[in-house]
Amino acid sequence: MAETPLLTVENIETKYGRSQVLFGVSLKIAPGETVTLMGRNGMGKTTTVRSIMGMTPAASGSIRFDGKETRTLPAYRVAKLGVGLVPEGRQIFPNLSVRENLVATAADRSPGGAHWTLETIYELFPRLAERQNSMGNQLSGGEQQMLAVGRALMTNPRLLILDEATEGLAPLIRREIWRCLAKLKAQGQSVLVIDKNVAALTKIADRHYMIERGRVVWTGTSAELAAAPDIQHRYLGV
Repeated sequence: MAETPLLTVENIETKYGRSQVLFGVSLKIAPGETVTLMGRNGMGKTTTVRSIMGMTPAASGSIRFDGKETRTLPAYRVAKLGVGLVPEGRQIFPNLSVRENLVATAADRSPGGAHWTLETIYELFPRLAERQNSMGNQLSGGEQQMLAVGRALMTNPRLLILDEATEGLAPLIRREIWRCLAKLKAQGQSVLVIDKNVAALTKIADRHYMIERGRVVWTGTSAELAAAPDIQHRYLGV
């Protein structure tokens, strides 16, 4: 990658108490790149995300966002730098309306990039416009995922991270999320996606990282991953 990375993770080691989960994980994301982190459940994907976000700080290694070391920063400071998270389990505010969820954390952290507003979020997800006065706990799982993506985009992030982007969603909603990600990529949004859908991700993403037992065990382009069914089977069980 000739371009200076937007995110650089180098040799991070992360623990929960005495239990070590990540063992020297490294990855990079260039501006405008869509990158995936794939692996079976319990292999360290979410812990990697939590380390990047400052929610479970890495004990060692380096995490740089736009050249700034962020490994020891608290999560709110990482978010302020321009990292938006769609967390596993969505975690929307159940007692706020769709509109209130979207504006609750809105900010402009992406100078020169796409400026997300209520109107542009509703264009991206027309269903949210229809449900804008519904409470978060009245939405279906798919609508909640759309809302979680919309809420993260309303912070106008320089890097969008989606943890388990389509897990548990109906096929129709999955297609909606993939359509959304393809549109974001076309707009130059940098994205890190955690998911297991190789067929969809190889159409959208530039590069992929496979993680197993807290270590990156394979990395390559979409063409390389599509041509390596043995890798898919070994690390994803597909």
